Amino acid sequence: MNNNKHIALISVHGDPAVEIGKEEAGGQNVYVRQVGEALSKQGWNVDMFTRATDAEQAKIVQHTPNCRTIRLTAGPEAFIPRDEIYGFRHDFVNEFLKFQHQNNLDYALIHTNYWISGSVGLQLKAKTGLPMLHTYHSLGAVKYKSVSTIPMIATTRLAVEKACLENADCIIATSPQEQEHIRTLVSHRGNTQIIPCGTDIQHFGSISRTEARKRLGIAPDAKMVFYIGRFDPRKGIETLVQAIAQSEFRNDESLRLVIGGGSRPGHSDGIERDRIESIVSYTGLDAIASFPGRISDEDLPVYYAAADVCVVPSHYEPFGLVAIEAMASGTPVIASDVGGLQYTVVSEKTGLLAPPKDVEAFAQAIDRILSNAQWRDQLGSNARQRVAQKFSWCGVATQLSYLYDQVSTQPEMAVDEVATA
Repeated sequence: MNNNKHIALISVHGDPAVEIGKEEAGGQNVYVRQVGEALSKQGWNVDMFTRATDAEQAKIVQHTPNCRTIRLTAGPEAFIPRDEIYGFRHDFVNEFLKFQHQNNLDYALIHTNYWISGSVGLQLKAKTGLPMLHTYHSLGAVKYKSVSTIPMIATTRLAVEKACLENADCIIATSPQEQEHIRTLVSHRGNTQIIPCGTDIQHFGSISRTEARKRLGIAPDAKMVFYIGRFDPRKGIETLVQAIAQSEFRNDESLRLVIGGGSRPGHSDGIERDRIESIVSYTGLDAIASFPGRISDEDLPVYYAAADVCVVPSHYEPFGLVAIEAMASGTPVIASDVGGLQYTVVSEKTGLLAPPKDVEAFAQAIDRILSNAQWRDQLGSNARQRVAQKFSWCGVATQLSYLYDQVSTQPEMAVDEVATA
């Protein structure tokens, strides 16, 4: 057992302390925050490093006695699109080392999240010799297959992701599908281990559908289809809207389409929300569609529980936290048949999978669940059971803790040996 229980989680662009649903705040923020807090309950002292985006923000946010977010000044203390943050990576490294020195901190390892953090981690590993673990959250090699315009940063990102795999002590894949993509699209070199993302199974699943609908003012007999997430073209919200327009229930007065998520005027998510709202109007769904905006952590379980089905129409998801949050709430999920969603959602058992961007397939899947309440309830029960067994944050933290101990005490150990040790 490693005696140094102090670790650094690095999430440069995804602030673990920020309100979920804001610009650039999504699944990665949830993952880092929840992993950090869960690890702190298992005896680790966890420092979560991110970039300060507002001069008025607290530089240190204490979450639990042993878990805190530390905001470093790297570039302007203002919102910067994530691809532009890469230019301030050296500043981030220098500020990290300064903070570590000033506070006399001796970390056992660093665990980086997303490729920008990975570039920081590679520098820190070279400068300090600390063991480095990395979680991709999204792979450029997969992402760039699903977008029409390849960004200028693409070459750099792909190179950094390859360097992370070949130089980090371990890559943590969140699903078998992601591990396969890592091996086939990035590099055959390097160590990987599968540890899934998780969710709070006490928080989600804490309210019944009946009570949830009372709180939201939704009729007991309404048919509610729910989406929650960032407004981003890659999230496939347009597919969902067009599927509802083709649904056999589209003229049913009880049908409700609730599209939740944050937006900021003038930023990318606000622009995408405007586009989605225009599609809703064009397809004549204004009367049944609602946009509640950012949904608080307190209210999110209520929306999940109130829904007949939660739809995750992403073009690609390496894992997909929304799917397991909905499933933990006892709500079946219709998701794109891609990436980690193939792992979290068991088609015909906890929900249904459909080809990404396939409007007709999503419409048929929605109709199947909305037309059979008994099957909907069985899918929801199966979904809750699957999450409780495989995707609790406590279980995820236990797996990470074991891996941390192995890597920090024997960094040269191959991960396939760790898995069978």
